[in-house]
Amino acid sequence: MTTIPTTPPARAGRREWTALGVLMLPLLLVSMDVSVLYFAIPAISADLRPTGTQQLWIFDIYAFVLAGLLMTMGSLGDRVGRRRLLLIGAAAFGAASLIAAHADSAETLIAARAVLGIGGATLMPSTLALVRTLFTDPAQRATAIGLWAGVLTAGVALGSVLSGVLVEFFWWGSVFLVNLPAMALLLVLGPMLLPESKDPDPGRFDRPSVPLSMAAVLPVVYGLKEIPSHGWNVRYVVSITVGLLFAALFVHRQRTAASPMIPPALFRSRGFAPAVALNLLALFGMMGSAYFTTQYLQSVLGKSAMEAALWALLPSVPIGLAAPLVTHLVRRGVPREHVVTAGFASAAGGYGVLALAGPDSLRLVLAGCAVLACGVTMVTTQIVDLALSAAPVERSGTASSLMETGAEFGGALGMAVLGSVGTAVYRRNVPDGAPAEAHETLGGALAVAERLPGRAGDVLAAAAREAFTDGMRAASVAGAVVLTAAAALAALSLRRIRVPRVPRPARKAAV
Repeated sequence: MTTIPTTPPARAGRREWTALGVLMLPLLLVSMDVSVLYFAIPAISADLRPTGTQQLWIFDIYAFVLAGLLMTMGSLGDRVGRRRLLLIGAAAFGAASLIAAHADSAETLIAARAVLGIGGATLMPSTLALVRTLFTDPAQRATAIGLWAGVLTAGVALGSVLSGVLVEFFWWGSVFLVNLPAMALLLVLGPMLLPESKDPDPGRFDRPSVPLSMAAVLPVVYGLKEIPSHGWNVRYVVSITVGLLFAALFVHRQRTAASPMIPPALFRSRGFAPAVALNLLALFGMMGSAYFTTQYLQSVLGKSAMEAALWALLPSVPIGLAAPLVTHLVRRGVPREHVVTAGFASAAGGYGVLALAGPDSLRLVLAGCAVLACGVTMVTTQIVDLALSAAPVERSGTASSLMETGAEFGGALGMAVLGSVGTAVYRRNVPDGAPAEAHETLGGALAVAERLPGRAGDVLAAAAREAFTDGMRAASVAGAVVLTAAAALAALSLRRIRVPRVPRPARKAAV
């Protein structure tokens, strides 16, 4: 019997790792742009004088356009070339950053932020798809994806701090100009270091799927993002319902079109569907906690915006250790399904720590956030690798965009569900005799307290802070329950599909 030798996948060298470093630049900036306006908005408001509605759109238009176009751009990259789309997106992102920095009206800034969202939607799936192309060796790909996940998480945390530092010493437009050197470097080095890759037989681009996908994503994300702040208003429930109806039409289109944007066969790849679902749950836990902890640092502990941002950086530090440690454990033979299950259990434990917090528990809250972040990182590094390994190489852009769209949904859902739990408990626990404004939000209660004479203001502020902390504890219990269920789901679903282990790098034979 003749055995056909199998050629091991080529191992990446210095060129590929340098290319990964270049890819991390747009990824970092795209993730930072989600939070980069946190400290710049007061200066923007003073200069451009936007209306309340315009200020909301300055904040939200970037995330909405990004979420709505991810699937379209992932599919487009598979057709026209991921490197080509990446470079087009980098040029658009850089040009929009320049326009945003020098915007002389709120309308111009909103339009520039929308173009930044379009550019971000081209950059995110392209970076992950190119990682899949650059690293064919499973062990090296796992390491690269771990770095990718760490940079993505760190960017969101760094964005707010960077904006605070820049606005402290420069004008508000500087928060956009920092994008230009990185995008210029990508445009110069990208053609030299990044290989072009695309689907050799993509079929026709299904244009009707583009508006259907946006009509499915945008109303749902909008409704989920507004519910934590304004409650289950009929308008937001209708928005989510409309989005779900369009989602059903989008799914029907993908099943019946001759050349669908999202091939249904992709979900039949072993491990891909569970990876999308588990990634959504991981981001549910991550973003659900952020809704409370940022307010806790500022409104409960009384930290300034800059102090709160700097303290919030501390839980991100262990992430830099968690990602490579998890990859090392998997290389040493620990089954990936065990690592993912342990990651969800760790994240649930982080929520358990948050559930013990009181109105003056800075260290406890930071510790809980750190444990939660490390647990989510353990999950995402392995789940993203699983999804890309399960998907065909020619569909890596589409697979990447689905993972990132699921992450957007998970984050919005976490903020909506856990935010609603916390808000309900807060409103129930605020003293009955407090003004109506105090029953709406903690910020409203503190504003009312400042206007009250004598000790009445101090009593109301203390009661509101205690009520908010009660709400955060209740939401943390709910988050722990969800992530514990996710741990059980991971243990069952990944064991059933027998997740392959990441092999250890082969050692050179002794001479």
